[in-house]
Amino acid sequence: MSFTTTSVQMTVNGQLQAEHAVPEGLMMIDYLHEYLNLTGSRLGCGQGICHACVVIVDKPDGTSEEVRTCITGANFFNGKTVRTVEGHALTNDKGDETLPSPVQQAFMEHYSFQCGYCTPGFVNAATLFMEKLQRQPVARENLETEIEKALASHICRCTGYVRYYEAVRDLALATPGLVTGEVK
Repeated sequence: MSFTTTSVQMTVNGQLQAEHAVPEGLMMIDYLHEYLNLTGSRLGCGQGICHACVVIVDKPDGTSEEVRTCITGANFFNGKTVRTVEGHALTNDKGDETLPSPVQQAFMEHYSFQCGYCTPGFVNAATLFMEKLQRQPVARENLETEIEKALASHICRCTGYVRYYEAVRDLALATPGLVTGEVK
């Protein structure tokens, strides 16, 4: 039995990965788990609905987007720059993880998750949202709506939505320059 392979190479969490010959049709979630030993992204529904599996793809123009890894082949990511949930923690000069990212810390402080299965997707979505606010601050009266838009596609089966949303709201309000207008 033989199968066709394709070569993929990408930058993941700031590190250029070795080129790998992978089976054609291999989903990115499997590539992350099996080839890079990055198991933080979760295979939830396997149909691209729950968004537990999303990673961030950083584009050359400085924008970024979420991409669902359970329905997107590894070959799509060839040559791209990818961030997974493992890449968000703050590091020291040696590259050792020292602190959770502000988003991760806010989620912990708000006890945002129960089982934690959806958390990687929410971390990536909230990270992108905070980065968007750095480029384009939002008026205080629009903050709730913008949070809902940023997190709406993510499913939490334990119904932790309120705590995720509260954590993002509180972090946005506590971070100077992200929200304009009066904070009530």
